[in-house]
Amino acid sequence: MISAQGYANAVRPVLDRLVERGSESLGRAADLIAASLRAGGVLQAFGAGHSEVFAAELVARAGGLVPTNRISLHDLVLHGDAARQVLADPKLERDPAVAHQLYAIAAPQPQDVFVVASQSGINGSVVELALLATGRGHPLIAVTSVEHTARVAPRHPSGRRLVDLADVVLDNGAPYGDALLPLEGGGAVCAVSSVTSALLAQLLTAEVVRRFHQAGEVPPIYLSANVPGGDEHNLALESRYAGRLRRTA
Repeated sequence: MISAQGYANAVRPVLDRLVERGSESLGRAADLIAASLRAGGVLQAFGAGHSEVFAAELVARAGGLVPTNRISLHDLVLHGDAARQVLADPKLERDPAVAHQLYAIAAPQPQDVFVVASQSGINGSVVELALLATGRGHPLIAVTSVEHTARVAPRHPSGRRLVDLADVVLDNGAPYGDALLPLEGGGAVCAVSSVTSALLAQLLTAEVVRRFHQAGEVPPIYLSANVPGGDEHNLALESRYAGRLRRTA
């Protein structure tokens, strides 16, 4: 049934499966992130297209980890020397060369960990950034649809997918094509990857914080900027990572 209730009914089992089946992978991903942060590293998060939602959910938000940096295609213009018009290219995320510019702008340090999100896991910028990260020794966590990526051909010249490069793969649980509700005559509506990716981001944050607590350590967590003392608290933590956290997008 195509309705709000129909979508809600279809989403619930997807979310339940994600939680039930993903605990081991979430734990391994949280271990990598916690180890990086303890070593003074920053979580570098990237997603192109609607997968930007995942990166945004991890970076610079109330209740989230402070040492996080969002890598975005918009960085090419905001922090690089690209003309604004490049962002109008609907196939920009397919260009592997873009990843080299984004990596240079992010200027990650050796102890940084990368989290790269992509529903399909096949586009050039995504795979090339993953290759750059792993080639330079950064741990890599992939967030993708395992079902979708297995059914489509890679677009990167190497013939590799994001899942082929990651140390840990977090399955976002979305179906092939992303949309949940089938239409009569073919096709489907109402995508789910943004919903599941947001949940995965919060589950991952919770597991990282749990590891800090278990070790008797205080995790570097943002307060809401809209509560008294929030700005002061956040600026004090961000100052430890001066020049490494970009907060414009």
